[in-house]
Amino acid sequence: MEMQGALYQTFIFLLAAVIGVTLAKRMGLGSVLGYLGAGIIIGPFALGLVGNDVADVMHFAEFGVVMMLFLIGLELEPKKLWKLRVPILGLGGLQVALTTLLITAISVSILGLHWKMSLAIGMMLALSSTAIVLQTLSEKGLLRTHGGKSAFSVLLFQDVIVIPMIAVMPLLSTLQVDAATSVGHVEELGLQQTFLILGSVLGIILVGRYLVSPIFNWIARTGLREIFIATSLLLVITITLVMQKVGLSPALGAFLAGVVLAESQYRHELEVGLDTFKSLLLGLFFITVGASINLDVLSEFVWVIIGLLVLLLVVKIVVLGVLAAQFKMPLLENIIFTFSLAQGGEFAFVLSTYAAQNGVLDQDTISILTVVVTLSMLLTPLLIIFAERVLQPRLKKDIEHRDFDEIDDGETPVIVAGYGRFGQVVSRLLRSQGFNTTLLEYDVMQIELVKKFGTKAFYGDVTNVDILKAAGAETAKLMIIAVDNQDKCLKVTRLCKEHFPQLKVLARAKGRREAHELRKAGADFVVRETLGSALLLGQEALSALGFRHYQAHRAAKTFLHYDNKHLEELSDIWGDDKQYILEAAEKAELLETVLRADQEANKVEQRQPWMADWTSEEGAEESKKSEES
Repeated sequence: MEMQGALYQTFIFLLAAVIGVTLAKRMGLGSVLGYLGAGIIIGPFALGLVGNDVADVMHFAEFGVVMMLFLIGLELEPKKLWKLRVPILGLGGLQVALTTLLITAISVSILGLHWKMSLAIGMMLALSSTAIVLQTLSEKGLLRTHGGKSAFSVLLFQDVIVIPMIAVMPLLSTLQVDAATSVGHVEELGLQQTFLILGSVLGIILVGRYLVSPIFNWIARTGLREIFIATSLLLVITITLVMQKVGLSPALGAFLAGVVLAESQYRHELEVGLDTFKSLLLGLFFITVGASINLDVLSEFVWVIIGLLVLLLVVKIVVLGVLAAQFKMPLLENIIFTFSLAQGGEFAFVLSTYAAQNGVLDQDTISILTVVVTLSMLLTPLLIIFAERVLQPRLKKDIEHRDFDEIDDGETPVIVAGYGRFGQVVSRLLRSQGFNTTLLEYDVMQIELVKKFGTKAFYGDVTNVDILKAAGAETAKLMIIAVDNQDKCLKVTRLCKEHFPQLKVLARAKGRREAHELRKAGADFVVRETLGSALLLGQEALSALGFRHYQAHRAAKTFLHYDNKHLEELSDIWGDDKQYILEAAEKAELLETVLRADQEANKVEQRQPWMADWTSEEGAEESKKSEES
């Protein structure tokens, strides 16, 4: 019966995950919100499909958070971690301190609570959710941005500071409790406990640096991937048990071990082996967080909880925003950093347990705070979406709202519209050969970036005729359109042909469809942005497969010649889909025939002695074989 019950619970969790995450992703809300929503629905306070043992499942699922920190540590070499010391200690320390003090002051002055209770609440709510923040930022590709790295630094400091918070919790007792139920760690934090913690950390570093590689080397020789994965799991579980034993955060210990192993030759194999387990356990953790929301408490104290939730979000957003500004974080990065860390975290559940057992807070207060923290975690993906899709675009427009630059470049033969990755390469090549270029760019942040490298680009809208005149379009010879917006490309092409007919227009296109549209609009020359790099890669592939360099180069040139020729010929029937498809298929077949014929010609040439590379023994030997054949 127990096995059937476990299978049923597993079935419910997996079904909820599949349905919830799929729907959330389709709505553009991210997987975390899907997991949390699914947990609420199947939880004991809604449909009741899972029992009241959600807390036990959550403790098991928290192992996914430990794995996530271990894998993040694998990506951070010690040198990279050392570079984060300022945001970890400075930004992280100030965030925890200021948030704790501010919430404590509000609890004492407005809510009328005892200062000890208020301090405990401040410490609980100062922490953010490592699991939800890192997973959401990672999904959205924001973890490697300035704001994402700063958020990670703050979370890492919070993982460290939770240990002293647990230690001082017994000192804040205001209620009568049984001595047997008190779990204070004050008596343990003597000299012996300190040495135990330091020894454990040192042991992880030494084992990771000197023992793990030989062990994995021995395991790898078995050739059994499942044993390697089992060893990886064993490593993380061992670290977790050791950290729990000495009273440190398992997530912190796992992160430290990951950093130590970041330079290991088995780093990538560890990442691949553990990533699936991490994802499943994290998903389970998010579901249990959603399922743990006590809807009875929410309905009974709905306005109190809403008020506290709003207060928590406002306080943390203000503190984080001010600190980010003080640390000179760009405004757009500040928004992501601030809104991603505005929630409470899973460590609040841990601290609430200690607060209850040591008589710091009563059970009703803890129940309300737990719901507030859980709801704030639930709102995190929505807050990040709001910051990313609403606030950032508006702020970006405000930043970009400025008068166009006065263009004082004098008369230059070339105007480059768009100075991103594509336009930079073109302009640098022309300037290296002595041709001055006037650079027009609409992205203010891009202009400021290239200015740091000594390049002057003018802020202006290339679809504005007056801007083009100011840039010298009436006397210039070439207009190079390097913007990545097809509508703008077409508009600039038509403007040039209408107002500056002497200008030769060279345009960038994303693909064949865009190339046809630009040719129809009057562009004199169109280049597909990925064609050249693809041909270079194909040329290298041919060389790696045994072609001589000149043969690979000739094959690429032949392909480019006929592909461009066919593109030009097909432009005449662009718009007639049926005819276009027939002609395109015919010309693709013709191109393959030409390339095969060229390859046969290469084989004939290779048989001639005079084609051998006489400068190498390999060439002489190849010539000898040709003569003998």
